[in-house]
Amino acid sequence: MTTRPVRGVEIAEIDESAVASYLSATPEFFDRHAQLLAKIRLPDSRGGPSTVSLLERQAEVLRERNRQLERKVKDFVDVARENDALGSRVLGMARRLISARDNAARIAAIESALREDFGAGQSVLVLTTARAPQGLAESRFLRIVPIETPELRSFETLFSAGKPRCGQLRDSQREFLFGADAPEVGSVALVPLGVKGSLGLLACGSHDTHRFNPTMSTDFLAHVGELIAAALAGD
Repeated sequence: MTTRPVRGVEIAEIDESAVASYLSATPEFFDRHAQLLAKIRLPDSRGGPSTVSLLERQAEVLRERNRQLERKVKDFVDVARENDALGSRVLGMARRLISARDNAARIAAIESALREDFGAGQSVLVLTTARAPQGLAESRFLRIVPIETPELRSFETLFSAGKPRCGQLRDSQREFLFGADAPEVGSVALVPLGVKGSLGLLACGSHDTHRFNPTMSTDFLAHVGELIAAALAGD
């Protein structure tokens, strides 16, 4: 054990971890030596040459923790509000579909709900000829293709997973879905329809490359897919 002078008095040097362990195990230490609290000075956390007392530093730590808690609460509230809004939009789509008298009206209801309620104007509904309702006319929104179409097979991993996926697509996939509008699509939400995509898929595109990203929740997209599949499998 070595010694070093402190204000002319030699004291034994001990390991800092030992001091920390002792203080952690002896919380009443400062109760017995309350005068030390006023004497201990720490560097100001905001920078600069000044120092602050231990009590001031503790108060600042508590204030920062409080700010962090407030931010977390705000994040929770924002997520709850967003989920509530999304739930209302899904319910609105269900009401539109219930009111539709035939498959053509259901397709129109799906397109208008996506565009007006979800802000997904660049959407494409791709149905397979094997499962698509009869008598539907193709449009900018609706595509009807054979299930063996090579371009459709490029989405096999989506169909195998059986759940929505968000992010960016290969150029060939984007061109197959959005045609001449493909260069304007920065990110896409893909929703398989039916068991393993047997009915087809829904693609919602956005100019924003970050709007549909792999980290976002896809629960509400799954609900939308279930609604569409149930509505179009009825007849």
